[in-house]
Amino acid sequence: MKESIGILHPGEMGISIAASARNSGHTVFWVSEGRSPETYQRARSYSLVETHSLSALCQKCSIILSICPPHAAEEVAYQVLSHSFKGLYADLNAISPQRAIRIGDAMAENGVAFVDGGIIGGPAWEAGETWLYLSGSQARQIANCFSAGPLETEVIGDMIGKASALKMCYAAYTKGTSALLYAVLGAAQSLQVRNELEHQWNRDEPGSAEKAIQRARRVTAKAWRFAGEMEEIAATFMQVGMPGGFHQASADVYQRLSGFKGRATIPDLPEVLTALLGDDTTDRLS
Repeated sequence: MKESIGILHPGEMGISIAASARNSGHTVFWVSEGRSPETYQRARSYSLVETHSLSALCQKCSIILSICPPHAAEEVAYQVLSHSFKGLYADLNAISPQRAIRIGDAMAENGVAFVDGGIIGGPAWEAGETWLYLSGSQARQIANCFSAGPLETEVIGDMIGKASALKMCYAAYTKGTSALLYAVLGAAQSLQVRNELEHQWNRDEPGSAEKAIQRARRVTAKAWRFAGEMEEIAATFMQVGMPGGFHQASADVYQRLSGFKGRATIPDLPEVLTALLGDDTTDRLS
């Protein structure tokens, strides 16, 4: 069955999800109101159908996919409800399971079917690289929207919150360790032992210092999105009796790097360290 799918919103990740839906034969709509010229060009490049308002999208679509920064997930959900949408709503954002449950409850109270989703991997342009995990009684219907890929899907149960829980636990390690790396590099720079630390890293494993530096440089462009995700992970951990402080601190680390948002080029390490430590450390960077 071919579906009319609305996507909120076609950013770098969202446009790849939309492309997989179109590859699978579905018509994908988007809302142009208030969006940037870059978003408009992405949507046009992948033949998404423009609607000028969220109200129009809610009227045209039987399925809506939400892909937005974590802090906006509930607001976006309530905006959709305010336009009397009655189809199937899938939240694919990096949010805590308890937030997913709240959104699901609000949808159910308004007669809207709900699916919980979590995306692991970067934008889905190659088969086997990006996985969408889904939970909820109608999760299979969302999975069928991407049958031709390259986005991979896996349904992991009927319980709302399970897909989000998996995303939180996965990102807690992958993005959490990147935040720890930034904190280590910043502290070592401030304490004037970074060169010695890198030397010891290379003693432990030849080439590991350069790998760490390149990892730190590459993540910067996405750091602005990760701050909110770390806060969602902290809330997830505390809900189950685990300490949330590490990921709260990780949110602070990523917030310090938020100025690299939209940066086309990868910054060098001194620039990264300046962002972490403040401009007054510039004379100590090497």
